[in-house]
Amino acid sequence: MSKTPTRIRLADAAFALFDERGYEQTTVDDIAERAGVGRTTFFRNYRSKEAVVFPDHDRLLELIRDRLATSSHRTALAAVSDAVRLVLLHYVEEGGLARRRYALTSRVAVLRDREIASVARYQRLFREFIAEWMGAPTASASLRAELMAASVVAAHNHVLRRWLRGESADPVAEIDEAMREVLDLFPAPGTHPRPAEGGDGGTTVVAFRTGQDLDALLPSLRRLVEGTAGTEGD
Repeated sequence: MSKTPTRIRLADAAFALFDERGYEQTTVDDIAERAGVGRTTFFRNYRSKEAVVFPDHDRLLELIRDRLATSSHRTALAAVSDAVRLVLLHYVEEGGLARRRYALTSRVAVLRDREIASVARYQRLFREFIAEWMGAPTASASLRAELMAASVVAAHNHVLRRWLRGESADPVAEIDEAMREVLDLFPAPGTHPRPAEGGDGGTTVVAFRTGQDLDALLPSLRRLVEGTAGTEGD
């Protein structure tokens, strides 16, 4: 039988002690002793007690950057969806450890604050990528990038928390559907949102200048608009 890696033994010991004594009351020395290693070995694996709880945020940010960097302008939105899926899969693969972390951060304020700060780093990374994809740095584009990045992160967190609470049997399918809904809210620059199912494709507006009275023009305008609407799907 293979020996459990030291890093995992330390994490198991830490979470067991957090449950028994509380996060604040548990020290690095307590964790090392429970895992059967020395203090030096602990710091070779983790920078701090807090790092045992959040060991992979920097690596996940790099995974996101790497995936986004491989995209082109045409594939940018697919890259965003893939990056979100990568993060979700990381937590799903952690299994029970991810659920223990969720339970711990739900009851320890300092860890919740750290998690909020980490989420803000993810959102900033997506916002910067989306803003670059949108092109012109206008106030409207900046707001749009901010809203889209916030929606991307919110969709991920919604699906992840459902899985952590045991409410989702297929989180990967859920995240793919959630990302489709998010991206439908933000069509690519230069395109138009798809009309709602069963809709008529929108309203046609015709504008021109004439010396004729408006009442006399209305019948002709109606015929023109109805004719244009009827040919939009041709």
